[in-house]
Amino acid sequence: MKHFDDLSETKLSEKLLYDGAVLHVGVDDVRLPNGKDAKREYIRHVGAVCILPLRSDGCVLIERQFRYPVNSVICEIPAGKLDSKSEDRLSAAKRELAEETGIIASKWTNMGDFYPAAAYTDEKLTIYLAEDLKTERQNLDDDEFLNLEWVPFKTLFDDVMAGRIPDAKTQLSVLKLAVLRPDLCK
Repeated sequence: MKHFDDLSETKLSEKLLYDGAVLHVGVDDVRLPNGKDAKREYIRHVGAVCILPLRSDGCVLIERQFRYPVNSVICEIPAGKLDSKSEDRLSAAKRELAEETGIIASKWTNMGDFYPAAAYTDEKLTIYLAEDLKTERQNLDDDEFLNLEWVPFKTLFDDVMAGRIPDAKTQLSVLKLAVLRPDLCK
């Protein structure tokens, strides 16, 4: 296996520009592999999980909610941030699914991790498939407003492929499940 040590950058100094509740913005001076110096602006994030709730009839639960940074209502799968970097990701997924949707799942499959924007943030998301679902009581945060809708997986897949769903976590989760369960696309 090839090593890529020749691509590494060395931190020379760091400066915290903003320390918020969710985001922490910094700028570091770094030494590049060629010996020159540069600045790296970045966002630190505690991490998050996203959940693809799949019913036995092949329908997936999606949320529609207003996302302020893009000034639009977005169609996406349930998701939420970790309470801390050390929080167990599966526990966070179970909490977020129950809070946002009122759904409890008895079967969980980890479908992998991804970095949504590694060029400027260290945020890592873990994708979970949730099955064997039962509905209980939704418990949204005071500042959380969303609509829930069950959609056939094939419809969701077609919407992703047609470019009608711009949310990256939803796209990736749907495409991964389509590969793992091609029967759902028929």
